[in-house]
Formats: sequence, structure tokens, C-alpha cells
Amino acid sequence: MLTGQYFEALENFTRTFRPKPDDRMVFLADRNLDPLVIAAISGLARANGVRPVVYMADTTQVLAVPEEVKPLLERASFVVSTWFCSIIDPFCIALRKKGQRWVKITYFRNLDLLKTPQARFPIDIVGEIIRGTAARYPKGQDFDLHFADPRGTDLTIRFTAGMRDNQLKSNRWRGRMTPEEPGSYVHFMPTHGPNLYDRTSVNDDEELIVPVNGVVYPEWAVGFERPFEERVGVVFRDDRITEVLGDTKLAGILRDMLVGGRLIELGCGFNPKAPRRGIYPAGSNSPGALHYGIDLIKPCDYIRRVMPEWEEPPVHMDLVAFDSTVHAGNTPLITDGFLESLRDESVVEMAKRYGDPVDLLEAWPD
Repeated sequence: MLTGQYFEALENFTRTFRPKPDDRMVFLADRNLDPLVIAAISGLARANGVRPVVYMADTTQVLAVPEEVKPLLERASFVVSTWFCSIIDPFCIALRKKGQRWVKITYFRNLDLLKTPQARFPIDIVGEIIRGTAARYPKGQDFDLHFADPRGTDLTIRFTAGMRDNQLKSNRWRGRMTPEEPGSYVHFMPTHGPNLYDRTSVNDDEELIVPVNGVVYPEWAVGFERPFEERVGVVFRDDRITEVLGDTKLAGILRDMLVGGRLIELGCGFNPKAPRRGIYPAGSNSPGALHYGIDLIKPCDYIRRVMPEWEEPPVHMDLVAFDSTVHAGNTPLITDGFLESLRDESVVEMAKRYGDPVDLLEAWPD
């Protein structure tokens, strides 16, 4: 690898993890995280006059912040975390609403990842791609967010104008890729999401039934060795999975796993240099690749058997599709797996500052 390319990645790294001089920093880590990642992030903090407190859990599969950790987190202003509960625990959500800033590192498990194309892809371009996608959501009106693909997927999420505004007000949907503003939440590597739909659209109201209806025929799912050879349908009715269509062994596994589950996020990739077919640990981050994040009603033994050390707990599953077409009202967000905002004039012009825009935006790695 060229030295210059490595320092391009380090620029993204330092902009994401550099604390403010008066920060109180907490690092929620796990025993399987490469200790060099902890050393690198902690070293950057100390170089800026901040001494992080590192709390080590046995696993990333933490479903809720333990009581003994809550006082530690309450005193923090800046948090780096590998824990699954980071985004969904009401305790964490409340801390961000008070201004606490978070970086989630699902995709940054070892320092070798800094040598990859996705690590050095300019985060400012990623932010512009995200803003271009957000601009396609109809404003000031209700609309359908509709998903289709060649296998027969036909899923509709009914959005109100208020849901649209709730979802797109986040720092991530505004293309803010670094955790500088109060209450920010970002991912590193850049970028996992933001989600085309998630529960922030209804202010994280767990009781509210969102009109999610239709059928999804996933192309693949995390925890399965290869893409699905048979056509298996996952049926959604009023915010819940009610049925899995098919009579194969695969359909049986998915039926036992998914029925009764709820779609909590429908994520999209936005980094043109993320591996297109790399679905582990939570779906591809390549532009236009989708992951349907399902919360299950019970822990799944299949997940426990095939992924005992998975970064996410056995009460969650990500279904994956690479070839979807998505419309927000009459406006296309994705066409046959291609993210439409990649050809926005503002995105292309920004990419020209860094190199050949076609190579940067449309030459996707396998």
C-alpha cells in the first residue's frame, strides 16, 4: 500500500475520533476488539489532552447498558462504542438528546482496515452523497417509501410528513460525518447507513405501529454462507413479520427465526469503495445495497450456532439485497441497486476535487 493512501485513511480516522480538549471520554470495548484499535483511538485522545476511560465487556452483544456502567456514561461527553445497544437503548438515546456525542465502530475491528479503499474514501463526499439522497424524500407531504427487486419484493412503508422530518433531522442524514455537534452519532468505518427507514421516524416510540406492509424476497442474510439459491418471501403486515413463504430447509430456518419480528431499520450503503458483496457483520455499506434489520421475538439458536461471536446478538437479523429499486413517492432513490445521488451534480463536483469522479463514485469493488 502507498504511504500517501494510508495517510488519507488516517485523515478520516483523526477527524472522527479526535476529542475536544474538555471532553470526558468513555470507550465501551469488548474482548474481541483488536487491542491496537483501543491503543490508536486512546492515543489520539491523549495527544489532545483527553484521558479516556475504557470499559471492557465480554462481548459486543450487550442489549442494554449495565447498571454499573450507567454512572460512568452519565459523566461522559464523548463515547466510542462497539456495543450493540449503543443506538437502541433508551438510556443512550436520552444521553445523546442531552448533547452526548457517539462514534459506533461496528466495522472497525482491527487496524488493517485502515489500509482499505473504504477507509480512505473521503468522508466529505460520503456526506454529500447522503445529503443528495435525503433531498429526494418528498417534503411537506405524506408519501410511500416503496421497495422492489427482480425476485418479487413489494414492500411499502407509509411515511407521513412528520416521520420524514423526524428521520432526516439527524446529523447523519444531514451528511455530518464527524461527531462535532451536540447529540451526534456517527459510524466508522464510513459509513453504515443512515437508514432509509428506522424508528427515529416515530421518535423511537416502541408502541406505535408503523404501516410496514408487503413482502421481501431477500437475496442473502448475515449468517448464511452464500446468497440464497431459492426464492423465500418474508411477509410484513402492520409492522410485524407474519409469514415466511417457501417449503425448503432455508425457509424453515427463516420462519423459525423471523415470524413475529419487527423491522427496526432499513439501512442503505453510501461508501462507493466498500466491498459490494461484503455483508458481514451487518450488511454491505456499498451504495444502494440494503439491509433489512429485524428485531426477533426470541433468541435464535441458528444464529448462536453459526455466529457465536457475531457483533450483534442472536435477537437481531439483517436480510440483504443488492439489486433493489426504491422510490420515495414518485422520486427514485435507488434503481436496480444503483444509488441515484451518485450522479448528482454536487456529488460529482465534489468528487472532482479528489480525483476522477467516475472512478471514485462508480468503480465499486467486489
